[in-house]
Amino acid sequence: MAIRRLLNLSSRRSHSSAATTAASLSPPPPSSSSTTMMYDRVADTVKSKIKRLETPDSRFLRYTSPHPICADHSSILSYPETRVTTLPNGLRVATESRLPGCAAAVGVWIDSGSRFESDAANGVAHFLERMVFKGTEKRPDGVLMEEIGSMGGRLSARTSREHTAYCAEVMDENVPKALDVLSDMLQNSCFREDQMERERDLILQQIKEAEGPSKEIILDHLHATAFQYTPLGRTVVGPVKNIKTIYKSHIKDYISAHYAAHRMVISAAGAVKHEDIVEQVKKTFTKLSANPSTACQLVAEKPAVFTGSEVRIIDDDLPLAQFAVAFEGASWTDPDSIALMVIKLMLGSWNKKAGGGKHMGVAINEIAECITAFSTNYKDTGLFGIYAVAKPDCLDDLAYAIMSEINKLSYRVSKEDVTRARNQLKSSLLLHINGLTPVVEDIGHQLLTYGRRVPFAELFARIDAVDSNTVKRVANRFIFDRDIAIAAMGPIQGLPDYNWFRRRTYLLRY
Repeated sequence: MAIRRLLNLSSRRSHSSAATTAASLSPPPPSSSSTTMMYDRVADTVKSKIKRLETPDSRFLRYTSPHPICADHSSILSYPETRVTTLPNGLRVATESRLPGCAAAVGVWIDSGSRFESDAANGVAHFLERMVFKGTEKRPDGVLMEEIGSMGGRLSARTSREHTAYCAEVMDENVPKALDVLSDMLQNSCFREDQMERERDLILQQIKEAEGPSKEIILDHLHATAFQYTPLGRTVVGPVKNIKTIYKSHIKDYISAHYAAHRMVISAAGAVKHEDIVEQVKKTFTKLSANPSTACQLVAEKPAVFTGSEVRIIDDDLPLAQFAVAFEGASWTDPDSIALMVIKLMLGSWNKKAGGGKHMGVAINEIAECITAFSTNYKDTGLFGIYAVAKPDCLDDLAYAIMSEINKLSYRVSKEDVTRARNQLKSSLLLHINGLTPVVEDIGHQLLTYGRRVPFAELFARIDAVDSNTVKRVANRFIFDRDIAIAAMGPIQGLPDYNWFRRRTYLLRY
């Protein structure tokens, strides 16, 4: 029986192997693809790919998407972020948090300065800036500064033609106290008569000491002649006759007219939290003026008008002559303001005592003691020019060298000089905000000027867009055959006259 079963199994295996061999040798069934056209197969392939895109593998959707989208990188480009909150009364609060630190700076920027004064009240803004440090109803004379000193902080203030700023630098735990001190100074100052008389004498003494030749005095004379009969031509300190007649009523009127909430920016930087600063400002800055007039409205009522003119103060007792030559420049919001900054650095500066720096001309060190290019911007205009100091017998040669280099900008500009100036401008902007107080000032200034904080990525892109063709175009707009303003002081008999300078703003080409 066993032998018979083994024979049956072997016969079954031989039949199954023969069937498998026959199946393998038989021809394959006809494929459906052989009967379709080529473009149908391509269409099927495309459809399958589209189907895979519509239902992609979830592993690849963790950080991205297969569909193209418009990405917003503004948060990266604007780092560190400046957060801005506008309160119901128009007061703006702006902060730049750097929480790993332990120090902070807070400041109040006001869109008001000597430009917004009347002729009779010229000097009130500067007088007010000094008087707010003399005590309040809550903090009498001496207590205010002692309180800041006990916190290890510092208070500072400055007034310009268009802005006024107050700033405090303290440790992070003392930020609420610093804001309380600043709000108390600006809202509750006493302005006692005895303190005003004492401060008046100090201002008059400083005016008398500053009557000598200096760059600030020359630039004040330059503004007075370039913007004559307009508010921008007034000085920040004011004339002596006005200082003698400024009283408490003048200061109170100025505060109610210009220290309005919508013309102020509270800025903070360092170890601060935006929400905490906003809540603190809501509690402390509650007595600000509600005058609806804006700085732009006041500027439009009395705009600055540039006048080609000169002022010369001859003083042969001085050893050196000083003079400034300027053209009408660009406003803060003018698209060519960045190009003028680049041109300013192309002209450069040089000081004989320092013995270095980029300067104009080849032998400038033989005829000049000091030379500096400047570009000053305002809301509706500006001043662009050069300030120089030289010996009396070198004035003619120095004037020729200056006008030759300025005039050359309209015709011939090298790419190397433009590149160098762009790099210098970017590095100077970065070095300028090295610290908390400069950052606070930059935030307040830009919000008052541009209405926003301009990111450095955007600012550098605007600088990099300036090339040699841009420089020549801007020079033709602001320099070529344009009126100039001149201010000179000292032994200046050798300085050429106004018409000589005016004729050298252009070249005759035949």
